[in-house]
Amino acid sequence: MMRIVLILLAGALLLASAGCAVTRHSGGAVPLARDAKWVLLPVLNHTESPQAGLRAEVIAEALLRARGINGLVRYPPALSPESLLDPAERKAQQEAQKWAREQGARYGVQGAVDEWRYKVGVDGEPAVGIALQVIDLQSGEVLWSGVGAKSGWSREALAAVAQKLIDALLDTARIQ
Repeated sequence: MMRIVLILLAGALLLASAGCAVTRHSGGAVPLARDAKWVLLPVLNHTESPQAGLRAEVIAEALLRARGINGLVRYPPALSPESLLDPAERKAQQEAQKWAREQGARYGVQGAVDEWRYKVGVDGEPAVGIALQVIDLQSGEVLWSGVGAKSGWSREALAAVAQKLIDALLDTARIQ
């Protein structure tokens, strides 16, 4: 009987670990004002998946709004680094920060996507890796940062895995 319980417990642990996530964050000592003016800056795409950064931006925007950040503005599309012809990412991010400062925004949310794909193999699990930062736009100081990676089940949507990961990362920011 004990052997069956151990086998069932091991099976449950194996199933629980199938959708693994690893996250780290820094900051959180400074509370971030929910009612301040926020700007969603470019999320850079360091993957081979087209527009992974833009997809992550859309998810982050929705999750920030769900946390009550109603003063969130997106950077102008003309400043998007997601161009097939001219991937000038750092310049685009700097220009977006400059634009945000001119708008009088207090916080900027930016980041980078390092993995956004379905793994090759029989199961084809979705896998996402992302880093996010909240910066003080006046000083340039990073107030909070989080990085994480998550894989999902073989029948799970890539966007669902990304949403869970970004949500878990933003949970560690002290938004008040």
